[in-house]
Amino acid sequence: MRLTTRPDLDLRHAVWRKSSHSGVQTDCIEIADAHPDLVPVRDSKNPHGPTLFFEADAWSAFITGLKGGSLPDVN
Repeated sequence: MRLTTRPDLDLRHAVWRKSSHSGVQTDCIEIADAHPDLVPVRDSKNPHGPTLFFEADAWSAFITGLKGGSLPDVN
């Protein structure tokens, strides 16, 4: 998955969301949807911390892999 930086992107008014599968969990990531080519991702426990930016097609492939169980084991 390719990661990029975007210091020019203003996220002060971004609308962030967690997965509906998160439930009441507090250890989650959040994404902002309003960017067609990029997916901003942040740690829900640290909303003022760093934001990672993934290319939309790479993020989509990652999510598809999660849902299909085809991601490699990293342990």
